[in-house]
Amino acid sequence: MSRHFPTENTVMPLLNPFSTSPVLLGGENRSGTTLLSIVLDSHLDLVAGPEIDFLEPPNLGTHILSAIDLLAAGDFRVAGMTKNTVDPFWYDGVHFVVQCRRFGLDFDDMRGLVSKVMVEMGDDIVSFAARCRLINEMGELRRSRSGARRWGLKLQRKIAQTDAFARQWPRAHFVHIVRDGRDVAASHLKTVPDWGYRTVADAARGWLEVVSQPHRIAPPGRYLEVRYEDLVSSPRPTLARILDHLGLPWDEAVLRHAEYEHVLFEQPHGHPAAEAAGKPLHRGRIGRYVQDLTRAQIEEFEQIAESELSRLGYLSAPRPSGDA
Repeated sequence: MSRHFPTENTVMPLLNPFSTSPVLLGGENRSGTTLLSIVLDSHLDLVAGPEIDFLEPPNLGTHILSAIDLLAAGDFRVAGMTKNTVDPFWYDGVHFVVQCRRFGLDFDDMRGLVSKVMVEMGDDIVSFAARCRLINEMGELRRSRSGARRWGLKLQRKIAQTDAFARQWPRAHFVHIVRDGRDVAASHLKTVPDWGYRTVADAARGWLEVVSQPHRIAPPGRYLEVRYEDLVSSPRPTLARILDHLGLPWDEAVLRHAEYEHVLFEQPHGHPAAEAAGKPLHRGRIGRYVQDLTRAQIEEFEQIAESELSRLGYLSAPRPSGDA
């Protein structure tokens, strides 16, 4: 858990909870979160961006302003924008700036908003509340420019702390996309060997961290859980349920997201799921674990995560008959 995240023992002051109504998306990595954000971004009344990891940098004030300057100058310390090429001290700050650019904010936008919030908060934007305030300013800027009614953003795995975000945004709605954990494990082990889980046990425990908590702690009426498999297999009813939850009218554009322009497509900056999210909705590799994992790996995952696999309806799927 980030050192900036409020815990159960933390008294978190509510500094004027936001009156805005963002759509906060989340889910385990490799669960379709980027796809969902792009699909919803197609809606006329919603501008939705990819994830912004705003809890990790030391602060979102002077540190981010300096990171912007380094990127703008092409400084060697931030060249390549990967963990292997960026100075470790600057990586989280640079990553934050790059994610903001994927959301459609340029350097001047970020400088202006960071400076504004620093003055208003009287600090370096270190606390959880101050960080959320900066994100709220960013979302509102994108919303006003696009003419949309609401803005949205991915919390990614931090959807597990829905309650903390719900206190800051009392009018926010949360959408949690879940995917069969065995497919998630297969995707990590086979597709993203450089940064994903390296063992089935780690994947199972990580998946549980994200899927087992939010539905228990989310505020009533403001949280919706949808399955990736339903989104790609039955998109119309699934998206109708999501839009109803968000209080937005039906828009056929959400079924044709690949036909529209999205900032993430224009400025992917190495986003690992940008290319796949640009394709029309399709069943993809549902059930890939049957081919990609061995029987022993599947059984190990199921032993660790059986309760949540059952709750989400995944153990009703046919078991593989032999090693894959």
